[in-house]
Amino acid sequence: MGRKKHSKELKARIALDAIKGQKTISELSSEYGIHANQISRWKKQLLDAAPDAFSLGKDKESENKEVGQLQLEVDWLKKKTGYLG
Repeated sequence: MGRKKHSKELKARIALDAIKGQKTISELSSEYGIHANQISRWKKQLLDAAPDAFSLGKDKESENKEVGQLQLEVDWLKKKTGYLG
C-alpha cells in the first residue's frame, strides 16, 4: 500500500483548521482520515511559512542574484580547470 498524496489546498485547509482551534487535532484526524502527527507537521509548516507571505519579494530577488553569482563562479572554475563534463 503506497502513501496517500494530498493536494496543497487540502493540506492548507486542514492546517488552518488546526490553527483556528475550533476542533482538536484528534477530531481533525478522525474527520479527514489523516494521522494527528501529520496534521501537526502541516500546522507547523504553515506557521513557519506565514511570515514569507508578507515579504515584498526582495528576499527571492537577492536569492536569485546569489544563485546567479554561484553559477558564474562554477562556470569560471570549469573553464579554468578545463572541465568539459
